Amino acid sequence: MKALILSGGYGTRLRPLTYSQQKQLIPVANKPVLFYAIEDVIEIGVKEIGIILGPNKEQVIETVNSKNWNVDIEFIYQGEPKGLAHAILVAEEFLDDDEFVMYLGDNILKDGITNHAQKFKELNPDSLILLTYVDDPQRFGVAELDSEGKVKRLVEKPKEFISNYALVGIYFFKPIIIEACKSIKPSWRNELEITDAIQWLIENGYRVEASIVKGWWKDTGKPEDILEANRLILDDIESKNEGIINNSTITGRVIIESGSTIENSVIKGPCIIGRDTKIVNSYIGPYTSIGSNCLIEEMEIEDSVIMDECVLTNAGRIIESLIGKNVKIQKCISKPRGYRIVVGDYSNIEMR
Repeated sequence: MKALILSGGYGTRLRPLTYSQQKQLIPVANKPVLFYAIEDVIEIGVKEIGIILGPNKEQVIETVNSKNWNVDIEFIYQGEPKGLAHAILVAEEFLDDDEFVMYLGDNILKDGITNHAQKFKELNPDSLILLTYVDDPQRFGVAELDSEGKVKRLVEKPKEFISNYALVGIYFFKPIIIEACKSIKPSWRNELEITDAIQWLIENGYRVEASIVKGWWKDTGKPEDILEANRLILDDIESKNEGIINNSTITGRVIIESGSTIENSVIKGPCIIGRDTKIVNSYIGPYTSIGSNCLIEEMEIEDSVIMDECVLTNAGRIIESLIGKNVKIQKCISKPRGYRIVVGDYSNIEMR
């Protein structure tokens, strides 16, 4: 089995962060979201991975190649994001005539996909789609199941109730899906929809099975989703200290990576502090991820994601925040008092 991981798209819901970096590279617990997908497909024995690229393709290639995965990885440029079924057609030469798992690179599953891969092998359907129970199915593509658990039809964001089972964004396919993708027409969004391709399989007599995700699943498409995924990942960490701690209090499950220094500070887990970061006279509270090469001084930070190369000094208390790379936040003492701000498009700022 091969794997096709999607790391394209514009990430409009994560702007302004995604103006400068690909959304699948935003870190959760100091690891790019894309890496969770790569690890999951390697865990089921995949040896050949195709990664679909769009904007910021060089950034994705550099980040993926920064780690030795011990598998063959091929980068496939999609160009304009014209739908998930279009991504399959772009990767047709890579996929050849093999079974494959397609994994949207901004998804994170608590328990990985091992059980689902085993179910695909045992049931041997033409497609197996991962579903999860949701309370608000009108926000998702949903699947209607028959009494035996087979998929009867798929509906994208239904206006009327069809089912509480939403598509997760991970699919197992036999090669017939390529014919399905070639047989459908673009949707009203001018995209080739994977839901339409799977519906084509159903309508042409091919067998589509469902596999229900039991643990948590997050689509990290919005800032609040990144923060929630960060909490969920940090809930499962084990303490590790490779840094230097001076006159500080560490409680709970905390990871401090090599080269980092904690001075005169209080750290409460679960949280993670990246390499070569310095924290001075500060409080770092639960569910915080701080990246590498940061300076945090005279700060209180809680329930936030702070990316690499940030400098935060004497700027009060930061909570429930997502802060990009190379950001400087500091207190400015001046009269009369005012805010001096440079803000990108689609930003959201709350003044208190």
